Amino acid sequence: MESIYLLGAASPETIRMVQAVQASSPVSFPGLLDNDKRKHGTLFFGMPVLGGYEVIPGLAGPRVGFVSLVSGSTQAREETGRGIEAAGGQLVNLIHPTVDTNMVALGRGIYIQQGVQLGAQVELGDNSSIHIGAVVNHECRLGRSVFVAPSACIAGCCEIGDGVFVGVNATILPRLRIGNWATIGAGAVVTKNVPDHAVVVGNPARIVKFNERAD
Repeated sequence: MESIYLLGAASPETIRMVQAVQASSPVSFPGLLDNDKRKHGTLFFGMPVLGGYEVIPGLAGPRVGFVSLVSGSTQAREETGRGIEAAGGQLVNLIHPTVDTNMVALGRGIYIQQGVQLGAQVELGDNSSIHIGAVVNHECRLGRSVFVAPSACIAGCCEIGDGVFVGVNATILPRLRIGNWATIGAGAVVTKNVPDHAVVVGNPARIVKFNERAD
């Protein structure tokens, strides 16, 4: 891949990721995309914000990739990933060069920040995102458009469904299944399976409500 465009001009961590990748790879980052029209034509920590979905057809090519950086909502992450592809963009991975991906199966459009630890035989679905210091232990399987927040820990052999949001410092104990579009609250300790769309909080985690259906 020669060039990568990043969708989401919101976090300065993006700039550190770009600098780290460029220090170890010849890939270029010509600019950012954002669907907030107020940001178009501005600079984000020195990187130009070129436009939204509408500019993707003119940028796309066989050696050009796109990554969604959206993290606040897994539904929004799903929508932006699909929006990039619908506009003709190719989803590619942006992974901090210090992250060990040996014996890890990677989908497309994955964004992984520094300090993340991935165990052997982990499988990451398309458009998933894992942030600073999180742990995904051996033989876990993550679905599409999953978000794992900083310092969260998913123990071994867990099954994480599509669109799951795992909050800061949350812990998921081994061999559990987290249903599609579930939300694990910050600091929660999950000790049993979580059904689709459930929102769980606390230690031990308990269901407090259900998300609206997103699938």
